[in-house]
Amino acid sequence: AVASALAAHGRLDLLVNAAGVITRSDAEGTTDAEWHRIMSTNVDGLFRCSRAALPALRATGGGAIINISSTNGLVGAAGLVAYCASKGAVTNLTRAMALDHAAEGIRINAVCPGAVDTNMLYSERDDSLEEVRSMNLGGIPEGRIPSGDEIAHVVSFLADDRSRHLNGANLSVDGGYTAS
Repeated sequence: AVASALAAHGRLDLLVNAAGVITRSDAEGTTDAEWHRIMSTNVDGLFRCSRAALPALRATGGGAIINISSTNGLVGAAGLVAYCASKGAVTNLTRAMALDHAAEGIRINAVCPGAVDTNMLYSERDDSLEEVRSMNLGGIPEGRIPSGDEIAHVVSFLADDRSRHLNGANLSVDGGYTAS
């Protein structure tokens, strides 16, 4: 992917790591296969893409890596053991890489959405759409579930040079969920 971007544009200024999968299960119910699938996608893939992009970002004098994490990387949630562990790894990987590459002008931050009105919110559920919305709204002081576009606006801000001094941040975009 990095080679394709360089071939098409001659440089790389930004990487957004936005892959994510979820399994709804506790520790005893999570199989090794489910654990490895979640860690491979949510952590390993992000790490490998970031590692591949760093030389190209360095060559252009800096840039940004934006990781999509989750509020579940900041606080735990029952029945999401592998997902919470993977997103916790993303939040701390973000911090560590930011420290490692700040002097090179490479900013590394994470967006930590809470519930977002996407297919992932409703995946692997037997509840109706309205039941899922109601369950998630209970913990959001703002009283609404944002769209994917609202999360994209935060990513766009972090990609912009106006956020130049933000580095190593894990920004909660959750309508006040983690503040409560």
